[in-house]
Amino acid sequence: MQRPRFELPEALVMEILSKLPVKSLTRFNCVCKYWCSSFQTPHFISNNYHNNLENNHLNLLLSRCDGNTFQLYFSQLSNEKYQNYKVKQNIHLPFFKNDSPSVYGACHGLLCLLDPSKDKAAIWNPSTREFKILPPSSIQRPPYFSPFEETYLTLYDVSFNDAAFGFDSKTDDYKVIRFVTLTFVNSEEQYPHPHFMYQVELYSLRSNSWKEIPCPDYKPTETPLGNNYVDGICYWKTGTGAYLDFRGLILSFDMGNEKFSILPIPEFVGSFPEYHVDLLVFNGSLGAIVYPRERIDTSFDLWVTNEGVWTKQFNIKSISGVVHPLGFGKNGDLFLRDTNDEVLLFDASTQELKELEINTYLDHFRFDISLHAYLESLVHINGIQEIEKHVICQPARDASNE
Repeated sequence: MQRPRFELPEALVMEILSKLPVKSLTRFNCVCKYWCSSFQTPHFISNNYHNNLENNHLNLLLSRCDGNTFQLYFSQLSNEKYQNYKVKQNIHLPFFKNDSPSVYGACHGLLCLLDPSKDKAAIWNPSTREFKILPPSSIQRPPYFSPFEETYLTLYDVSFNDAAFGFDSKTDDYKVIRFVTLTFVNSEEQYPHPHFMYQVELYSLRSNSWKEIPCPDYKPTETPLGNNYVDGICYWKTGTGAYLDFRGLILSFDMGNEKFSILPIPEFVGSFPEYHVDLLVFNGSLGAIVYPRERIDTSFDLWVTNEGVWTKQFNIKSISGVVHPLGFGKNGDLFLRDTNDEVLLFDASTQELKELEINTYLDHFRFDISLHAYLESLVHINGIQEIEKHVICQPARDASNE
């Protein structure tokens, strides 16, 4: 006797599938056309992302520089502590060959990469391997007239040193903002004195174009740790005044109304010139990790803001040999770089410090290692997918775990 066929309602099937990893969903695209089209709907993409967010399915990328080829690459780390955060695979992006792009994000699982010395940028979904090259800017660079030298100066250099990547919920649009520094010189002088002018450019994924927006009175002074975007707002550290009179400030930009604002850095820092204050995102909120500039045993304070109120989350006392925080993984685990440029992990639950098995001794610019955390996402960016010209994945060698 044949058993009766039992079918689940399609809505329940989609709800179950939305809890699966992106890698599995990518394989299931070929099951049937209905599944393939359903996986691309905004409702399913949103459900899948929020399931990853709720279950804290955090993925970690370590940005590195190959010591032989001097090329940027990413090491994808295992996302479980018991696996000791070993390197699972290395990812190369040939589009940025011979370049050293900065990484911004993640926002909804997307990362933005910008070369600070060239008009070269891309948006990348590490989960789907989709890669979108952004168009070059068509914004005109203004002339610079020097009243002292009574002549127009020559544009000598254009650089893109600070940026952010985020989402505008009002228009359902992903945007990139970057600060442009224009350097002008008098080409007739043998040792010309540089003159600077600034612009701010904003890219829209929806229109796939750049536009110029008004430049604020303050410029970012330091790059945040990992991500600097929270709930539609981007943040940078800035300041005003000279050394002893220096006052730390936070420059913010609203992706929705496209306006800048200035926020004070609270006085929990103490004497500002004596402390590092690194902005970062912690558990979905803007945070600041504070530590002394000069001390043999370094201690760290983590502060997090909620509706403008800053509260101390925890303090890590006297860690010998640690020089710089890299960022946070799951459950408050703090990644650090020591004096030998090795990657360490501070377990917040046990207060233990251990060296991870990530061989960085062959890296170039080991002091420039950075950590980037993202959640898996199916978000589409109208880019190129699974093309080795732009994304090359290589399994890590178990013997050396490079």
